Amino acid sequence: MNFISSKFDFNNERLVSCYDEVSLWSAPFGNVLLERVDYKRGIRALDIGFGTGYPLLELAMRLGTSSFVYGIDPWSGAVKRTVCKAAQYSVENIEIIESSAEEIPIEDGSIDLIVSNNGLNNVSDLPKVIAECGRIAKTGCQFVITMNLPETMLEFYDVMKASFREMGIAEYSADIDRHIQKKRPAVSEIVQLFDKNDFSKTGEVTDSFSYTFADGTALFNHYFMRLAFIESWVACIPEEYKKIVMNDVEKKIDEIAAEQNGFTVNVPFVCLDFRKM
Repeated sequence: MNFISSKFDFNNERLVSCYDEVSLWSAPFGNVLLERVDYKRGIRALDIGFGTGYPLLELAMRLGTSSFVYGIDPWSGAVKRTVCKAAQYSVENIEIIESSAEEIPIEDGSIDLIVSNNGLNNVSDLPKVIAECGRIAKTGCQFVITMNLPETMLEFYDVMKASFREMGIAEYSADIDRHIQKKRPAVSEIVQLFDKNDFSKTGEVTDSFSYTFADGTALFNHYFMRLAFIESWVACIPEEYKKIVMNDVEKKIDEIAAEQNGFTVNVPFVCLDFRKM
């Protein structure tokens, strides 16, 4: 047996640049997902929305070289980073597809395993993506997904709604609810979509994690909050109130944090396991 060298140059810039492959956000979801996978030799798998390579590369390494894993994602910058990581990790049993999942360039009935680590939340046409997965899946194909639930960061949204009420614009709280429903549909809606495409739910695991901030400024300055959340929060506020509401929300969070030794937002999520009938 030929072993890949385990000697690494820890001052190698490329190695260091790839060391953060699992973020605080994606790891809790992904760890649960990876625990649900049925690991078998000689299978073909697909990871939808792999971002910067997780769990795509981890899944490929765990399945081993007898299996082959496709990854599909339209984010070109993330694709390039994943290619770099794959080379650094010596992962060769993968093919990366830079594309949206609404049209998957894989032949009918050829995939044994599909995973998506909080990736289906971000597709443009979820029914079409699930239909495409139904097309490429073999009978018995396992499909494991994770998704954060509608109660995600409810603590923050409650503060926003309180600010709306105090400013006399409580009717705009409905925009917050619509935003949550669009980004994080109910589990029952997801299950119905899978049912329509001959996927039967065989397992469900719920879990959660949290972020705690010293104050509102820390929350608003946090890199991931700015990257993934703040823009959509601001979009829920009427134009003429955006600045005043966000300033008020920051102040309210400061007050809560002072009373409770920090302001905590919780991220409940679910891992769903399906089988193609």
